[in-house]
Amino acid sequence: MRFLTNTITKASISRCIIVNSSVQSTSFRSHARNGAPLSLFRATTAWPSSTFKPAAYPSSASVTTAATASPTPAQKTAESKPTVDVTVKVPSLPVSFEDISRALYRIQSGIKRTHCDMSKFLSELCGCNIYLKKDFTQFTGSFKERGGRNSLMLLSPEAKKQGVITASAGNHALALAWHGKDLNIPVICVMPTTAPLAKVDKCRKFGANVILHGEHIGEAKQFAQKEYPALKYINGYDDPEIIAGAGTMGIEILEQTPNVEVILVPVGGAGLIAGVSLAVKTIRPDVQVIGVEPENVASYAAALKAGKPVNGFKEATLADGLAVPVVGPTSFEVARHFVDDTSCTVDESS
Repeated sequence: MRFLTNTITKASISRCIIVNSSVQSTSFRSHARNGAPLSLFRATTAWPSSTFKPAAYPSSASVTTAATASPTPAQKTAESKPTVDVTVKVPSLPVSFEDISRALYRIQSGIKRTHCDMSKFLSELCGCNIYLKKDFTQFTGSFKERGGRNSLMLLSPEAKKQGVITASAGNHALALAWHGKDLNIPVICVMPTTAPLAKVDKCRKFGANVILHGEHIGEAKQFAQKEYPALKYINGYDDPEIIAGAGTMGIEILEQTPNVEVILVPVGGAGLIAGVSLAVKTIRPDVQVIGVEPENVASYAAALKAGKPVNGFKEATLADGLAVPVVGPTSFEVARHFVDDTSCTVDESS
């Protein structure tokens, strides 16, 4: 709470949005950037078919905003030229805005569009309008459902029949287990022995074949890929389909809060911020997207400094959902083109 009030007193903030991505949400310490107004997010959601209009949004090739002055009588016959031309060129990347917009329609059959409600208490406390984006209200309790369902629905008929495998300590495993059941796709979840028993039990109740192996997610992943090479392995934060599913949040955020100025996104493996930043910057290049990490595992900031994904682990963090020591290479390749800043970190020592 203190980081939020400190941020607002340092900047001229009129609207603040905090998006809760899972039930294991944590508070973040952020900073004001040059006194600019901020609107804050912490991400997740889905999209209703009745409100999205693809023709209203630009492609990922470029985004152009132009303002043309009214011509004088002498200029009426002259060629009209814009007085302002702001263009954002998007490089060739493993995930495109088209992938996100298609995912938006694809997953709506099984994903809840979560609320973005104003918090009167936080608004009064901070002196601005604060809204809470509540993706923890998805059935399994996190935004992971969107990427998981998108990945499953894009499988070939043969792959759907064979099933998929993943390694996860919690939320991603739950998402795949639940939507695998809904889509009649067999799912194997390799979970480390340290995974919460409640999540292990839920995965089994959803019908997934749960295998406990390894001390951490890395060992679980190695086991899954070695022992089940014939099955499609779904990475919870680095597959293009996962990133595209996560990006649907960005579109919904802009729909629900059209005056947003800054989106604050939690960073673990970087799949969420990659998708959200790509979607937001394609539609609204003026909106800032800022990543937030625990100081103890600032893996994205470490990757930026090194120019490639590297181990950013220092010590354990309370934000276990963000405790990914090395960001995904695909997610990093996308995010580094669109994210404005990742110097917002959580100091857990205080």
